[in-house]
Amino acid sequence: MQDITMQWYQQLQDASMQCVLTFEGLTNSKDSQAKKIKMDLQKAATIPVSQISTIAGSKLKEIFDKIHSLLSGKPVQSGGRSVSVTLNPQGLDFVQYKLAEKFVKQGEEEVASHHEAAFPIAVVASGIWELHPRVGDLILAHLHKKCPYSVPFYPTFKEGMALEDYQRMLGYQVKDSKVEQQDNFLKRMSGMIRLYAAIIQLRWPYGNRQEIHPHGLNHGWRWLAQILNMEPLSDVTATLLFDFLEVCGNALMKQYQVQFWKMLILIKEDYFPRIEAITSSGQMGSFIRLKQFLEKCLQHKDIPVPKGFLTSSFWRS
Repeated sequence: MQDITMQWYQQLQDASMQCVLTFEGLTNSKDSQAKKIKMDLQKAATIPVSQISTIAGSKLKEIFDKIHSLLSGKPVQSGGRSVSVTLNPQGLDFVQYKLAEKFVKQGEEEVASHHEAAFPIAVVASGIWELHPRVGDLILAHLHKKCPYSVPFYPTFKEGMALEDYQRMLGYQVKDSKVEQQDNFLKRMSGMIRLYAAIIQLRWPYGNRQEIHPHGLNHGWRWLAQILNMEPLSDVTATLLFDFLEVCGNALMKQYQVQFWKMLILIKEDYFPRIEAITSSGQMGSFIRLKQFLEKCLQHKDIPVPKGFLTSSFWRS
């Protein structure tokens, strides 16, 4: 199982690198016209994503339509100007890449600070993914690179590796040889895992109902099963398991029913002792939170719908 996952991880990273090479000419161009097109396209791709909110369903639909139009080669208004990916032969590759990068950045920053933001961002990402599969692959590639635990994959230290490079591989931000604080690191990882857990369960409501989700709950099931096959990491595993279950536990419960409850009992009986064994007294917080959450769910035979979940009335607003 792990081999297949690592192959998938590698294929996505290779495709992402390939994409970057495709629009190298546009990024490195010294020509003022090309530079202007690049800036315009970058803004047209990223600004709508940063405007995603829960103000109203109709507002979200406008943003979605704008992103979809841009990716479909139609001209869109951006910063008072008309912009289109057809202005440059590398325009589409560039926009797909920047858009995917921005979605993941919103997880890392916006969702990290406001957990409920995961749902509107994820529903737009999921709908765009359905219509533009390449954007979905690039979202995964960015997500995996910034948060390897979303694969799940725990990078190992290899002989001769610089410590800073290893810390970056683990997802830490390293600036001037200074590694970010653990709580900041965990906050960012939580934001990205929460966004992922929201994407796998949400469908764009105006999409084609005949289609299946481009990256659905089966991936959540796979993720959970694989995490439980890996040795836990102190702090990280307990934190991300809690984030994941809080966001998509309810959806997984509905889909997998008896199997899902069996898995939760397995976590409680078999995995908790393993997490506890590697957790120092100063890092007990995340473990206790996960434990209390799970015990409550098992006691009530229910996982609550996550806070901020988009209801049908939201889409009528």
